[in-house]
Amino acid sequence: MRIQVIVVGRMKSGPERDFVSRYLDRATAGGRTLGLTDFTVTELAESRAAGAVARKAEEARAIAAALPEKSVLVALDERGKGMTSERFAAQIADWRDAGRAGLALLIGGADGIDAQLRDRADLVLSFSPMTWPHQMVRIMAAEQLYRATTILSGHPYHRGD
Repeated sequence: MRIQVIVVGRMKSGPERDFVSRYLDRATAGGRTLGLTDFTVTELAESRAAGAVARKAEEARAIAAALPEKSVLVALDERGKGMTSERFAAQIADWRDAGRAGLALLIGGADGIDAQLRDRADLVLSFSPMTWPHQMVRIMAAEQLYRATTILSGHPYHRGD
């Protein structure tokens, strides 16, 4: 199963980009034996439309065009479902075992994800009801993907109950 993080906005070089890269490199290395591959980030340009509704719609079209066919869609949204790292890892394994070709983790722009795209998602996931900077969300998403590989492989990185 190929794993792709699709984000609206570009991250500048610096420690945040380094963290994302480090976690996704680790996920790639650990995911190979689990059937989880190609942990990549696709950055899309932020819309320059005048209003939030128009921006979200334009960004949703760009996201939809970047989505791999037949992939599971996970939209990150503060109104989404909260879950433990163990449950998230198990859900990824369930999708993999069901033969899904890929997983696309979506991080919207500053205005969020368009409602129609969010409604299409297989899972709307929240890391917190708080609003976080996109750079932090990318780091958290990359770390949780890495953590999922460690949970599924029994690696001691994750020290749950």
